[in-house]
Amino acid sequence: MAIGYKQMLAEADAEVASVTVEEMSGRFSSDEIVMVDIRDPRELERDGMIPGAFHAPRGMLEFWIDPESPYHKPAFAEGKTYVFYCASGWRSLLAARLATQMGLDARSLRGGFGEWKKQAQPIGEKAARG
Repeated sequence: MAIGYKQMLAEADAEVASVTVEEMSGRFSSDEIVMVDIRDPRELERDGMIPGAFHAPRGMLEFWIDPESPYHKPAFAEGKTYVFYCASGWRSLLAARLATQMGLDARSLRGGFGEWKKQAQPIGEKAARG
């Protein structure tokens, strides 16, 4: 029997450490943390992103994280804590679960970029690290 997205999110939430906007405020630019924006490029162009975040489209994560992949990105081999975020926190929770399964120290930003904006945190233009 197939599972629905609610069950997938509940399972991921039980496995993945999440952080709040309050916890990340002032820490998002730390040298030990890589903020990873997995939203679609159109979302970034429309809404901006967390300053200094690395953009990694959700559809490429497996390939960008795996060091054996021809598409591997060095940003995922830095041995840091990776905080994934999307618009609401759902996609990033699943992405953080995947990243954890692939060996990264990954977290999910609760409430995503929407909560970040709601709490009047800094917003920058689309840019990429890595």
